[in-house]
Amino acid sequence: DPEFADIPVGRLLSKDYGKMIRERIDRNKANPPADLSLGQGGSETVYLTAVDKDRNAVSFISSLFLGFGSGMVVDGTGIILQNRGKSFSLDPSHFNRLEPHKRPMHTIIPGMVFKDGQFLMSFGVMGGDMQPQGHVQFLTNLIDFKMNLQEAVDRPRIRHVGGMEVYIEDGISEKTRGVLKDRGHRVLSMDASVNQVGGGQAIYFDRDRNILLGASDRRKDGCAIGY
Repeated sequence: DPEFADIPVGRLLSKDYGKMIRERIDRNKANPPADLSLGQGGSETVYLTAVDKDRNAVSFISSLFLGFGSGMVVDGTGIILQNRGKSFSLDPSHFNRLEPHKRPMHTIIPGMVFKDGQFLMSFGVMGGDMQPQGHVQFLTNLIDFKMNLQEAVDRPRIRHVGGMEVYIEDGISEKTRGVLKDRGHRVLSMDASVNQVGGGQAIYFDRDRNILLGASDRRKDGCAIGY
């Protein structure tokens, strides 16, 4: 919770810091990462985004966290309350320790992109700790690989599962799998019928044509609707 910790956001987003982190990457072998697991996610998360005629945008994600969340239902509504408090640490020295009025560390990341201070895109990827990984891959597809919005959402993804384990979605070449194995990664294959890489939605505002473009992930239910 940024209200309980001094987080140097400016430094974390700076090019100098990015360069320093990049230089730590060994392109010949994988480096064991720190264990920052937040637990396995399920299918209790929903993401939606909407933009109106005045280009007011909403990027919204909601999650129960585990199973039926807290197991508590608001009387007369059918609304189940989440149990994100499970992510707190009971270690009094931990930065994510339990404190009054504090928000726990979590993976809820509805995204927006602005250019020159103006709204450009709203987007999100569901799937627990796949959210930040999915965001990076989606934006890389758009910016670096020049894909259109739907292509960027549908493109096969990679998921860091934990430690040296990575899950490679169907559609990524055997050559890429082999390179990752050679560098020390443990490449996992799972049942393709079970979504391991989250599901995304996005709306892009094309200012030149003054139109909205929508995309919805092929991996899940949901759709893009115009008006």
